[in-house]
Amino acid sequence: MGHNSWNYVPVSNIAGIYLGGTPSRSNPEYWGGEINWASAKDIAFSDARYIYDTEETITEDGLENSAAKLMNKDTIVITARGTVGAIRMLGKSMSFNQTCYGLAAREGFDPSFLFYALKASIAEIKSLSYGTVFDTITKITFDSLLVPFPPLPEQRAFAEVLGSLDDKIELNRCMNQTLEEMASAVFKHWFVNNEELKGWEVGSILDLADLLSGGTPSTAEPNYWNGDIEWVSAKDVGNAGGFFLLDTEKKITQAGIENSNTKMLPAKTTIVTARGTVGAYCLLGRPMAMNQTNYGLKAKEDIGDFFVYFTLKSIIEQLHQQSYGTIFDTITTITFRDASCVQPPKDMIAKFENQVSPMMEAILNNQEQSRTLASLRDTLLPRLISGEIIVKDV
Repeated sequence: MGHNSWNYVPVSNIAGIYLGGTPSRSNPEYWGGEINWASAKDIAFSDARYIYDTEETITEDGLENSAAKLMNKDTIVITARGTVGAIRMLGKSMSFNQTCYGLAAREGFDPSFLFYALKASIAEIKSLSYGTVFDTITKITFDSLLVPFPPLPEQRAFAEVLGSLDDKIELNRCMNQTLEEMASAVFKHWFVNNEELKGWEVGSILDLADLLSGGTPSTAEPNYWNGDIEWVSAKDVGNAGGFFLLDTEKKITQAGIENSNTKMLPAKTTIVTARGTVGAYCLLGRPMAMNQTNYGLKAKEDIGDFFVYFTLKSIIEQLHQQSYGTIFDTITTITFRDASCVQPPKDMIAKFENQVSPMMEAILNNQEQSRTLASLRDTLLPRLISGEIIVKDV
């Protein structure tokens, strides 16, 4: 493991290991309380170091009458089933279900260092198992999972270097949320709650944007795949979380584009998922191709791209409301044609575009920066943990 002289110790020697639990679903008094209750899905949802929010919450009664435990801030939580090996730190005290283990660092061990050491070990285990993810983590796993045990000051220095990168990424994410909310508020103020809407026409989003479709190159042709052209799936759109999409899970080649129904879409095209998880949306951060589970909306010549994006956002809510919370199964051209939206005067659209463009460009820049920082973090982590580079060199 590199040239360092650190001792390696089993995780179970340096952390208390706790499995979570689930209060009875049949007792409503156990649910919807003040205590956050994380599932593997919550943990795997993001790459951020800390988790603060969960989909579900439980009550004190629910906690006392189940195997769920209330763990302190900075406890490390690792998913043991489903998406195995996703790892986060608790941003505040919370509980979790039995698909997760909580690891509480013992004295003499820095929790942030343990977090990064585990993250590095898991990446190594995954690469050793040749891309197949180990199916489940059990308590015994932590007896054989070894992490380095440097002196506490070195642990802290190590965690500080990587932590500062993660903190900056998290700060960028919070700034982006604020910027997007500000731009949304401008849109609502001008085009949704505006008293002067009277003379405006109502039409469909297809009056403002061209509808673009995608396709999939033949999977039987290896030379269509693993190129350098990003190819957007519904999952990628969901992962973008309403911001810009910069990376896709799969990439295709120019030959793949020429021999299929997919085509290059320009940057700042709004993408909407039409099948599977319907109604997720994002903007393209750069030119990309996409598959047939999505639609693209590209602003017509004298309409702004961001105006189209926020218009779509406003009709997505309308579509969800019309379907009373049930998710409509597929979006078709007719869905877009039937959802009504305002058609403000062109000069007003241009003014809006000018006002929100700096906010949206700032979001894109923050995302680009975070992508670079994450890549730096992921490159540094294994090299630091193996002792190949030493903190003071960083």
